[in-house]
Amino acid sequence: MERDNKSSEFLHIGNKLLSWYGKNARDLPFRQTKDPYKIWICEIVFQQTRISQGLNHYNNFIKRFPDVKTLADAEENEVLLYWKGLGYYSRAINIHKASQQIMNDYQGVFPADYEEILKLKGVGKYTAAAVSSICFGGRMPAVDGNFYRVLSRIFADDFDISNSKAFSYFSQLAAMVMPDNVGDFNQAMMDLGSEICKPKNPLCSECPVNDDCLAFSMQKISEYPVKTKKVKTEDLALKYYFVHRNGQFLIRQRKDDFIWKKLFEFPPVISVELEPFIRNVKTINHKLTHKNLIIEISSVEVHSEAVWNSFIAENQYLITDFEAFHDKSFPKPLENYIQNSLKD
Repeated sequence: MERDNKSSEFLHIGNKLLSWYGKNARDLPFRQTKDPYKIWICEIVFQQTRISQGLNHYNNFIKRFPDVKTLADAEENEVLLYWKGLGYYSRAINIHKASQQIMNDYQGVFPADYEEILKLKGVGKYTAAAVSSICFGGRMPAVDGNFYRVLSRIFADDFDISNSKAFSYFSQLAAMVMPDNVGDFNQAMMDLGSEICKPKNPLCSECPVNDDCLAFSMQKISEYPVKTKKVKTEDLALKYYFVHRNGQFLIRQRKDDFIWKKLFEFPPVISVELEPFIRNVKTINHKLTHKNLIIEISSVEVHSEAVWNSFIAENQYLITDFEAFHDKSFPKPLENYIQNSLKD
């Protein structure tokens, strides 16, 4: 992205950020490398997860899958298992597919060009810009929620961040303050947005660019960024049967066309023969980003080996031991249900 001639008057803002970042950058393992594979993984991990919550997951993932080839050669279920606890499991499925893309389409070499990075499965403009700028010197601002918040406050700009053109608009604003070292600038904006210019209770007195922040000078920080479009949530009812016998229970793997992609779940239906074995019913409420889940789980303790075997054969369910369930990736509410069942 080229800087226009009018932007020079704002370059001092970007340079202040770089100076602040040089002294205050968070000491993180992925800051010690320019390996595009590791930068890519860290950007995907921390898209929906705070660094304090996801750092151990990142370290464990990189330890098991240290490079593109190792990840591409792994079984999908193992990748999902190492993603356990991070949620949004479609991200794990996508990075697995993208690693295979890199092996097949780029001979195992991570692409350096922004447009080529953007072709990878599950990679959006933000991630492509982050990897391109940090690892290859690309001149693209990694515009995300931090950029929206920081820039809208600095310029007291009321452009609606829920507008479909917000990414393009704030990319242009970013270009006005963006210095030559775009990789560090992008990381400085990430740190400033998460540590100082926070959504609530920002630490304005500690901000390195508060002298340049119009919203701060007008005492209107809380009014920015502007977002009018509300995300609509909907209720979704799910029903499961926890069919178990002698320390074992039945599961199946979900498809990848809805929530909880490729994770394991309990049978959603049972046959008439199993209904007499229902012992208790529990309702669990669980929130996803756009859905409120109401999950009803009926415990079905089967005593008849013949009925057990017949039900498995008819529905092709998998059998797993109570003590081995950690080897599979379950949605969090189902995992909690299993753990509680072990205590009973």
